Amino acid sequence: MSEIDQYAVIGHPIEHSKSPRIHAAFAKATSQRMSYEALLAPLDGLEKTWVELRARGGRGANITVPFKQEALALCDQLSERAQQAGAVNTLSVMSDGQVRGDNTDGAGLVRDIAENAGWSLAGQRVLLLGAGGAAAGVVGPLLAAGVAHLCIANRTLAKADRLALAFAGLGSMSTVANSELERANDSVSYDVIINATSASLQGKTIALHDSWYRASSAVYDMMYGFDTVFLAWAREQNISRRRDGLGMLVEQAAEAFYLWRGVRPETQSLLASLRAELS
Repeated sequence: MSEIDQYAVIGHPIEHSKSPRIHAAFAKATSQRMSYEALLAPLDGLEKTWVELRARGGRGANITVPFKQEALALCDQLSERAQQAGAVNTLSVMSDGQVRGDNTDGAGLVRDIAENAGWSLAGQRVLLLGAGGAAAGVVGPLLAAGVAHLCIANRTLAKADRLALAFAGLGSMSTVANSELERANDSVSYDVIINATSASLQGKTIALHDSWYRASSAVYDMMYGFDTVFLAWAREQNISRRRDGLGMLVEQAAEAFYLWRGVRPETQSLLASLRAELS
């Protein structure tokens, strides 16, 4: 077994991941003796990849697309966040050898919006675009942040309904089909709009009637590293508060690092460095 604690991010694909760079910076800044690598798992090989990592000293792993829901089966225990989301993005080997699953995506999003961007969430009306795994990971933390109302929009309304039902009783929520977003909204417009869909990766945007937002609304795209079509659309609507998901990536990693090492790394200098590289 290695004397250095081993960590990794497991996904498919994985070559684009910035997680090794991020965690190496965290480890250096906090004087942690550990290593972190990117592991490409076959689409049917998540468990095998995780077992092999543990066999050589693995103490934890980040799980990314497309394995976050499958990772639930690797866990002996789950955090409340992972239970709510129905997905795991962080595996930790506990002192008794049991594996604990957590989901740090929502904490990363909320911290980036509220602290890094300085946008208020408490008392705000939030429109969440998408009802897949990315959306599921952030609903609980958004409600916990005190939003006044959360509306989940999805191409398939039934999927949005199922997601909202999983969080019933935790806050004011509603659902809507994407097709309705193109029509006039009779209710109050939204203060914060978050894109949790893969539309930006596909070069697509989601049409929104101008009654759903205001120029003072804040628009957030979980995708990062380029001026996404969704953010470009927001700019065309003269919406000045726009942000990509790079900060969410860094902050969710910091939350995972804290779970593993008991130390919360400073994120601002690394985020600024990554932002400069990408620009």
